[in-house]
Amino acid sequence: MALPAPGLRCRQIDKADIGAVASLLARGFPAHDRRFWLAAFAQLTRHEPPAGLPKYGYLLESGSVVVGAILLICASVPNGDEAARRCNLSSWYVDPAFRAYAPMLVSQALRHKDVTYLNVSPAPHTRPIIEAQGFSRYCDGIFIALPMLNGLFAGAKVDVFAASRQPNVSFDPRDQEMLVAHAAHGCVSLWCVTPEHAYPLVFRPRLVRRVIPCAQLIYCRDIADFVRFAGPVGRMLARHGLPLVIVDANAPMPGLLGWYSRGNMPKYFKGPQRPRLGDLAYTENAVMGV
Repeated sequence: MALPAPGLRCRQIDKADIGAVASLLARGFPAHDRRFWLAAFAQLTRHEPPAGLPKYGYLLESGSVVVGAILLICASVPNGDEAARRCNLSSWYVDPAFRAYAPMLVSQALRHKDVTYLNVSPAPHTRPIIEAQGFSRYCDGIFIALPMLNGLFAGAKVDVFAASRQPNVSFDPRDQEMLVAHAAHGCVSLWCVTPEHAYPLVFRPRLVRRVIPCAQLIYCRDIADFVRFAGPVGRMLARHGLPLVIVDANAPMPGLLGWYSRGNMPKYFKGPQRPRLGDLAYTENAVMGV
């Protein structure tokens, strides 16, 4: 790491920094303009991180000028009967003249040893870098499913409805909290209700190649839940113009109609808890829609 330049420092992003950081990220990511990043910060402002973790992430400034930033989405997620702290590293950019000091941002972002860090959208040229930082790949591809065709003539007996309605069977209150929070971020939050229990499912509407509507699976308690309820859930999503569902996968998924794409949208982690497939809760995919 290069020695810090005079007047250079790394600190947490405050609310007063949002405009400057949005302008920086608009320069660094030309596919998204400043309005996109201001909308992303509005979503982050709505989200409350666990105590001791940053609300927005970290910035690098030279004098009073923001020259680098890394966004973090920090959350507490279910881990059995406990809760685990997790942070999604997102949208990392440093102005070219200050690239030598980029490791200052990373060292700040990764300093909590009890936190599991995720990178769910690494650009191909950054993958060797994040692997050198100690990240491991936990998801090697995606399965593109056409769930509405599952169980057309038979299948699980289930009632599917929006999270705004409370099930009249047993459910985990943490699931209800997660469904409501993700609905506020623009996700499709659903209950799948059997006579015995209610199961949560969260999807994010997306456009593949900017033209093909689909839903990305953001959260389920177990991938087996999505496969079990694929038919009725898929038909509800199709009625809302979302016939395809993107699911994180490491192999073709038995019980689902569709195709597996290896190497597409890989995901990485670093920390004490290996993420499971089917859990992108409170990541940039869910909160920011990227």
